[in-house]
Amino acid sequence: MSAVICGSLAFDTIMTFEGRFSEQILPDQLHILNVSFLVPALRREFGGCAGNVAYSLQQLGGTPLPMATVGADGADYVARLQTLGISTEFVREVGDTYTAQAMIMTDRDNNQITAFHPGAMMQAHISRIEARSDIKLGIISPDGRDAMLQHAEQFKAAGIPFVFDPGQGLPMFDGQELAHFVELASWVTVNDYEARMLSDRTGLSCAEISRRVQGLVVTLGAEGCEVWVDGEKTAVAPVKAEAVIDPTGCGDAFRGALLFGLEQGWSLVRCATLGNRVGAHKIASRGGQNYTLDFDKIQS
Repeated sequence: MSAVICGSLAFDTIMTFEGRFSEQILPDQLHILNVSFLVPALRREFGGCAGNVAYSLQQLGGTPLPMATVGADGADYVARLQTLGISTEFVREVGDTYTAQAMIMTDRDNNQITAFHPGAMMQAHISRIEARSDIKLGIISPDGRDAMLQHAEQFKAAGIPFVFDPGQGLPMFDGQELAHFVELASWVTVNDYEARMLSDRTGLSCAEISRRVQGLVVTLGAEGCEVWVDGEKTAVAPVKAEAVIDPTGCGDAFRGALLFGLEQGWSLVRCATLGNRVGAHKIASRGGQNYTLDFDKIQS
C-alpha cells in the first residue's frame, strides 16, 4: 500500500542562537525592529514537509510517494531520495527557479524563527493525483496554494482518503476554503496554535470539525496530543525524549507515523501514540531526516 505525500521538498539552512529570542526582542520597540543574532552553528539539511514525512514513513516500513517539485538545483535531493529507496516518480523539476529554501534559527529554548522561499514549490500544481490500485492513502501538507486546493479535489475525485495537514500554509486560506478542505478530507491534523486559527476562521470548534471527518489530531508538543473523534476528545500522553537536540521536523515525523498507522487500519489513538514516540525519537537528532527507527523498539 502506497501513500501520496503532497508537500514541499526544501533545503533547510539551520542556525543555532545560543541565547533567547525573548531577551533580544523588545516588545515596545517592534515598530523599529532591527535585530541581529550571532549564530555560531550552521548546517544545511534536506527538509521540506513532503521529504520529512516520506522519510518517517519509510523508516517505519511504509511506502511513501512524495509529490513535489524541485528547482534546477534539486538534483542532489532527488538522488538522496532514490538512495533511501523512496520513489521519485512524482517529483518534478522546474527549471529557472530554486528548490524551496528554509532558513531556520533556533534559540536555547527551542523557539524557532523561519524564513521560507517557496521557489519551485509554487509550481507544485503541475502534478495531478489520479486513482491507482496501489495508492490507498494521501496527505496534503504545506505546499503551493494552488497545489493544495487542486490536490484536495483530486484526492476526493479519485476516491483516495487523505489527511489535511495545513501547517504553516493555513494562513493562505480563508474560512470558506478551510471548511471545504475539511469537507473533502478524511482526517485533519494541526498543532494547538493552528487548531485555534482553524477554528477561528471556520467558526467550527474542534468537536464540530471532528464530526465532519473521521478524526482530528491536535499536537501539543511536549504535552502529547489530543485525538478528537465524533466530538469526543482523548488525551494521548507525551513520550519523554532521551535528549532535546533539535525540534526541526518533529511534526513531520509524527505525521509519517500517523500515515503508517492509518495504512495498517489502526485506531486514531494508536496512530497518535506511535506519532508521539517517533517525534520524541526524532527530536534527539539534528535535522529532519537524520534519525533511524527500530520499529519493534519504537513500539515497545
